[in-house]
Amino acid sequence: MTSLEGKVIVVTGAASGIGLATAHLLASRGASVSLADIQQERLEEVAANIKKSNTNSRVYHKVVNVSKSDEVAAWLDETIKELGPLNGAANMAGVIGRSGFEPILIRDTEDEAWDFVLNTNLTGTFNCVRAELQRMGEGASIVNASSIAGLQGYQCNAAYCASKHGVIGITRVAAREEGSRNIRVNCIAPGFIDTPMAQSLGDLTREDLGVKWCMKRMGSPEEVAKLIAFLLSDESSYVTGSCYTIDAGIMA
Repeated sequence: MTSLEGKVIVVTGAASGIGLATAHLLASRGASVSLADIQQERLEEVAANIKKSNTNSRVYHKVVNVSKSDEVAAWLDETIKELGPLNGAANMAGVIGRSGFEPILIRDTEDEAWDFVLNTNLTGTFNCVRAELQRMGEGASIVNASSIAGLQGYQCNAAYCASKHGVIGITRVAAREEGSRNIRVNCIAPGFIDTPMAQSLGDLTREDLGVKWCMKRMGSPEEVAKLIAFLLSDESSYVTGSCYTIDAGIMA
């Protein structure tokens, strides 16, 4: 089991889904965690549960809108003050639409729908990565959340696909820029994971999306969290600029 003892790691999107599972796993492996999300009540509940189940881990939390660069910067500064120097980041905050999945053709997409997704998924990731790099020292690691939708096109989902393609671009550029400081930057590209976002698909079947997977089941957030923990650990010390699919073979 990968140890993260002594590391200070920030997690966005920590109130649900992959971010929630990641926060729990990192704390269980010895990391001090700083949690951010826009859902205040859920975030407070998550922080309390982590503190209760991981008495040796320090936990800080703050309501943050990642699309607001000043909020991200303030959160990170407070984290460093409370927990110490920043060693890692799991940027998991993301949305698929204003009210869950909203299938819509490009020609029918309104500015507001496009902006809502891009502001959180792409600008939000950029805001986090930029602020984290400004505060990180040698040996730190960042993991961003892309998606298999960042590796191919899914009809009626242009904003989400574009945002996740962009996350891969940010990840690879940051990896090239920060390699000389031994700061590693990678991303994950999950397939269908059993999260509130995936549940918003409703009655839309995997076949409707043209998905072909090798393992006939959805993944769990905990399975994705294990990959994130590896990429944040010293065991992945030669890994940077990579995008890891975790998708039951959809992209095979």
